Amino acid sequence: MPFVLKRYPVHKSQKIQLFLLNEAKMSMNMVQKVLAKKRVFDDKGFVVVNSQILECPYIEIATFEGKTKGLKPIFEVDDFALFDKPSGLMVHPVSRATKYTLLDEIRYHFGDEANLVHRIDAETSGLVLVSKNKKSEKILKMMFENRKYVKKYLAIIRGNISKEIKINTAISKDNKTIRVKMTTKNFIGKESLTFITPIKYNDINNTTLIEAIPRTGRQHQIRVHLDSIGHPILGDPVYGVDEKIANDYLLKNLSNQDRLKFTGAKRLMLHSNNISFIYKNIQYDICSKQSINEML
Repeated sequence: MPFVLKRYPVHKSQKIQLFLLNEAKMSMNMVQKVLAKKRVFDDKGFVVVNSQILECPYIEIATFEGKTKGLKPIFEVDDFALFDKPSGLMVHPVSRATKYTLLDEIRYHFGDEANLVHRIDAETSGLVLVSKNKKSEKILKMMFENRKYVKKYLAIIRGNISKEIKINTAISKDNKTIRVKMTTKNFIGKESLTFITPIKYNDINNTTLIEAIPRTGRQHQIRVHLDSIGHPILGDPVYGVDEKIANDYLLKNLSNQDRLKFTGAKRLMLHSNNISFIYKNIQYDICSKQSINEML
């Protein structure tokens, strides 16, 4: 479990902010973060709030402690690193009960200030950029907001795509029972642009290996864009399938065999294969080390 409770004895009455700064030796940014995220508790287990005067014998702080399962960065410099994430691994915990995510490896290797610069879906494999300190995190995240990266994905889709396609349709929430699902069918949404290039067609199972380059960063962008043109990604349990299949998947009631039957694969066949950008006047162009044979 990545979150552990660390106990700190309280020897005198003082504001929680001062206690965390002076006794727990936290930075002001970390003090604000743990209080905002309600990770500080008194001896009765109640959340300690901002500006509260401590009158309890001790407090406990829910602290994220990264653990490793052997995953190492494939590339690193002083300010950032890249991990080659396997399919099925979440990048960030969704609750204190989440046992292991990519963030475990990030904090294990680089400490508490290291963080994700961007996210990819748990089932999407491939490159994830991480910052090693707060200064580089701010710069790298701002670069994402300003679209200063080129990210290239590989995907296997249903059907035959024989020419380059530019998908320029807005994406918004689907507003149906599946709350995580996005759509291009609503009249309003966020502008979204994806370029698709076919690489290899497999006439035996009627699938195409394609390269996808998203020029915007919307939730599920490549998945929903490909589904919108009638070519959902192989193994996708949310797009291009019956709503019951999607619900079964989200409720963890979909077996591997049923998933293979209804989606064509036991995993989402989407892989973050390449990322390129300029940082401090240096051009970086990093490719995934995972074999694309797994995608064929």
